[in-house]
Amino acid sequence: MTPAEQSRQAAEICRLAPVVPVLVIDDLAHARPLAEALVAGGLPALEVTLRTPAALDAIRAMAEVPGGVVGAGTLLTPADVKAAKAAGAKFGVSPGATDRLIAACEDAGLPLLPGAATASEIMALLEKGYTVQKFFPAEQAGGAAYLKSIGSPIPQVSFCPTGGISLKLAPDYLALKNILCVGGSWVAPKDAMARGDWAEITRLAREAATLSR
Repeated sequence: MTPAEQSRQAAEICRLAPVVPVLVIDDLAHARPLAEALVAGGLPALEVTLRTPAALDAIRAMAEVPGGVVGAGTLLTPADVKAAKAAGAKFGVSPGATDRLIAACEDAGLPLLPGAATASEIMALLEKGYTVQKFFPAEQAGGAAYLKSIGSPIPQVSFCPTGGISLKLAPDYLALKNILCVGGSWVAPKDAMARGDWAEITRLAREAATLSR
């Protein structure tokens, strides 16, 4: 899969909804009902971060939910890419980007949202052909104001910013021309998952899905 094809498919996934839930799943039993709740609320693209022992099994379970498009986040190594693809991930997200990671995703045919936080990193990825990128950590790296500024000299790149974004902050990002969607964890709060309050998560997802962009 070429960088152009990866970016095209990544853009299609980003356009499914204004928010991509960023999910840290500790309990495998939460995976399927969580996916069902988020999809029911209008957020079909789901990023499961590879930060817990349950993550890969969670991707397998969530990949079976009708209407969901499940991806793997926190990809760091080629081994992560191979495992994510085998688990059924339809896309990948990385906090940064290395040549080995990019090559692994291209070889596996896994659309990648490669992470960047500076103009040089953004330009380096653009030079490789990646026109859709993750901006991380969004709030800590300059927020919506930074992305608005970067859009003038580098209008070719569109972003999914992630990191510190809340329901309150999301509209500031989504109002920008170079933003396709935002990533956020607020739609799946740990306390709601712990008590199995899937109706509350569907409500939060529905609220996020109505954000303008």
